Amino acid sequence: MAGWPALASLVEEAGRPLVIEALRAWVEAKRGTPDVADELACARWCAARLAGLVRPSQRRVFNLTGTVLHTNLGRAVLAEEAIAAAVEAMRSPTTLEYDLGGGARGERDQHVAPWLCRLTGAEAATAVNNNAAAVLLALGALAAGREVIVSRGELIEIGGAFRIPDIMAHAGCRLVEVGTTNRTHLKDYAAAIGPDTAAIMKVHPSNYAIQGFTKSVAATELVPLAREKGLSLIEDLGSGTLADLDTWGLPHEPTAREAIEAGVDVVTFSGDKLLGGPQAGLLVGRRALIERIARHPLKRALRLDKVRLAALEATLRLYADPARLVERLPTIRALARPAEQIRAQAERLLPAFARALASLQTSIEEVRGQIGSGALPVDLLPSFALAVRGKGLDRIADAFRALPIPVIGRIADGTLFFDLRTLDDEVAFAAQLDKFDGVAG
Repeated sequence: MAGWPALASLVEEAGRPLVIEALRAWVEAKRGTPDVADELACARWCAARLAGLVRPSQRRVFNLTGTVLHTNLGRAVLAEEAIAAAVEAMRSPTTLEYDLGGGARGERDQHVAPWLCRLTGAEAATAVNNNAAAVLLALGALAAGREVIVSRGELIEIGGAFRIPDIMAHAGCRLVEVGTTNRTHLKDYAAAIGPDTAAIMKVHPSNYAIQGFTKSVAATELVPLAREKGLSLIEDLGSGTLADLDTWGLPHEPTAREAIEAGVDVVTFSGDKLLGGPQAGLLVGRRALIERIARHPLKRALRLDKVRLAALEATLRLYADPARLVERLPTIRALARPAEQIRAQAERLLPAFARALASLQTSIEEVRGQIGSGALPVDLLPSFALAVRGKGLDRIADAFRALPIPVIGRIADGTLFFDLRTLDDEVAFAAQLDKFDGVAG
């Protein structure tokens, strides 16, 4: 059986050991039947059995959920410059920790720290593998064994059960809550400061907003208090951004530069959310504190590898030319995309969409999407979606996910929506609509 020509392509794709394993399973399943000697049937059976092993578990999808930075779908899509830099780093040895000028060991942070300082105005910078790690590292380096003051209204929990109190406990800090859920005043922070206080921490609310009778204390108000008492002021911006979103008519999101200019000592934020780069946690701030953070033993455990550093450096370099960010950075391009442009795309696609779902009611609907990943949780993005109504929406959604490039939409109010804000490859999506009948049937 192993010599059957019908199995040759499968051996090339999956390798001889896996094909032999599948053949043994075929013999066991078909023992005593005429099928056991059917070459073509055997080849098809083995190919189906091995399909899940030879196909990558991570697959390209169309994110038409209406959430631009979808955590479950990989958050930011990288710029072509970042992709090229990552591929080059994977392909060969690099100067990850090597100083070409001196012919000696170098420091991996130097690939991104100068850019982070230039773009934020900070004295120093370092990077780790995500923002939760950045917060953990900052707290562990600057406040282990001591107290950190946080407003009760900022004790957030985000996806994956990430909770600020838990991070503080693992960093070896003692949390001191001040204020109430909806209102915290400067005097609350001042009253909580004691001999064991090491830092004040301000946390971006990320995925919620408290409205109504509220009060929070801005970093600009906390800076003088922290200075007077000799405390570190740490601000976790969460999603974070290096660009002023107002430029593209989007709601304002605090930037790292604003925090540094306000006098915050250490600012942490993500690389793979609004910044539009690879997964990373970025720390910028005063040189003496960043150096303490970089010397902490956890830094080595949390550091970035050469591939992500290459992609991050290439992404940061794009911010040197803000006027071209819409053109070159997919995250900014998706966020800034005009609604009328999305509507025009929907009109081009609707005829093929309607043909693929001929037995159901299809239309173009005005919808509201969101940035996602903890950015501007209550601000929605006007957009347009291809919509389908009728019975069996779950089955239709399943069929779209079964396409060669799975299409991920959302079901709400008895309608299956495919929000087109993030649809960059219109040609590939349209080509799949012509194949939809066979998949759905």
